[in-house]
Amino acid sequence: MSDFTYLSSSDDDDNYNYSDYKQHEDEDDDEDEEELHDGFENDDDDEWNTSSSSSSSQVITKESLLAAQREDLRRVMDMLNLSEQHARTLLIHHRWDVQKVLAVLVEKGKDRLYAEAGVTVLDRKCLTSQSSSEVTCIICMEDISVEEVTEMDCGHCFCNNCWTEHFIVKINEGQSRRIRCMAHKCHAVCDEAVIRNLVSARDPDLAERFERFLLESYIEDNRMVKWCPSVPHCGNAIRVEDDQYCEVECTCGKQFCFGCSSEAHSPCSCLMWELWTKKCKDESETVNWMTAHTKPCPKCHKPVEKNGGCNLVSCICGQPFCWLCGGATGRDHTWTSISGHSCGRYKEDQNQKAERAKRDLYRYMHYHNRYKAHIDSFKLESKLKESTQNKISILEGKDTTLRDFSWVTNGLYRLFRSRRVLSYSYAFAYYMFGDDLFRDEMTKAEREIKQNLFEDQQQQLESNVEKLSKYLGENYELYDKGKVMEIRMQVINLSVITDKLCKKMYECIENDLLGSLQLATHNIAPYKSKGVEKASEFPIWSTKANIADSHDLTHNTKIDV
Repeated sequence: MSDFTYLSSSDDDDNYNYSDYKQHEDEDDDEDEEELHDGFENDDDDEWNTSSSSSSSQVITKESLLAAQREDLRRVMDMLNLSEQHARTLLIHHRWDVQKVLAVLVEKGKDRLYAEAGVTVLDRKCLTSQSSSEVTCIICMEDISVEEVTEMDCGHCFCNNCWTEHFIVKINEGQSRRIRCMAHKCHAVCDEAVIRNLVSARDPDLAERFERFLLESYIEDNRMVKWCPSVPHCGNAIRVEDDQYCEVECTCGKQFCFGCSSEAHSPCSCLMWELWTKKCKDESETVNWMTAHTKPCPKCHKPVEKNGGCNLVSCICGQPFCWLCGGATGRDHTWTSISGHSCGRYKEDQNQKAERAKRDLYRYMHYHNRYKAHIDSFKLESKLKESTQNKISILEGKDTTLRDFSWVTNGLYRLFRSRRVLSYSYAFAYYMFGDDLFRDEMTKAEREIKQNLFEDQQQQLESNVEKLSKYLGENYELYDKGKVMEIRMQVINLSVITDKLCKKMYECIENDLLGSLQLATHNIAPYKSKGVEKASEFPIWSTKANIADSHDLTHNTKIDV
């Protein structure tokens, strides 16, 4: 009969005691991630943060949201000579992409552009006029005074009560942004001014919701604008100008990936980071290994690992069971049979499955241990911020010609950002050179070549980051001037080297690794020496004139068809 071993108490050197590792790891994971993130927020040193005047991203606050929306509305209104409501309908349909509106206009023409978006532009003189004092509403089939009916741009006319009920239902259903005409097979989008007036007369609160939905559509439907994911929410949104695959910092200090709204995670792609965080959270590799390598006792249900060749195993609780099927058995057995049980001989593929599960777990642990090690290093190094200021104060108090200590703070910020790149590079390597995402993209030989190329660069960066950390941790405030100057040169040189190595690693990832993919597309945020870009505030004052003008044009524009 085979001996039994519990997974958590095995004496076999080949068995990795993962549960003990995870117990300590889980206690620190959330704190570590927060420390890593906080170390890159609220850096006020202008030299290490992209100037807001050259920022390609803008913060849209509650106060500037209307101004930002009006800016895009004005561009479409001027381009197509449209009213504000029609311009908004076009932009909502095309997810507030002004360039997309222009491209469709050039490619398909104005009529197709309007028809696809549900915009109906007609001369009011062409709309049917009623000579009688009453009209029949074909919805409720009642004769209604002409003062109590409303005609939309599409020419369909119904009583105000039916229109109001229609609008209320659609708003409550969450369709406020594109409420279409009630007429059968009419795809025209209703006039927002009419909706506003009719609904406010019945339910002012609902009308206010409608207004808010229209305003927030600029963020909810706009692929170039996203809410800041800060918790609690700061109320800001971020608008980028060109590249969706970037990392930005809100004025509240929150740094995040614009593509997926999670924490900044380059050089991982958004999909890689999503899979990595899920794997770290649910310990899926542990579950896989235990599923393949252990069997639950049919009596006490604890995991039992078989360390012998016989298929009759016994749990510590005393229950014998068959390893092949997991069923409880008697203790008497021969090589070919077990008393009171029969399900055949042991199958060799079970061993292969167990070995593969163990190998996959060890591979995951290799990358996760190094990923975690750099996060832990960052946590310790973040304490250098306060101690560095104390060291600088001591040096400034000495009678010395040394007055410029920017090399210390610059080196410290370079260390932080390099640590961040290093930690996430292990998550990237886990998926880049594994079978989860790119199994069919590379042959085994190609994968080995690319992995060696990447790991060479990774090791160079790691080596220089450790050197930089060593010099910045020195008690240089106690050294003489010559020794301080020597450390200064080392920190400056290593700061330049680590920056260049980070750039080189990103170039390798973008061009040699992700750039060569044929079956999948993975994009990463570009590397920036100055760190995550701080978004500038949207200038409200610059659009005040446009806002006033757009109010005048809302109902007075001469439509050119």
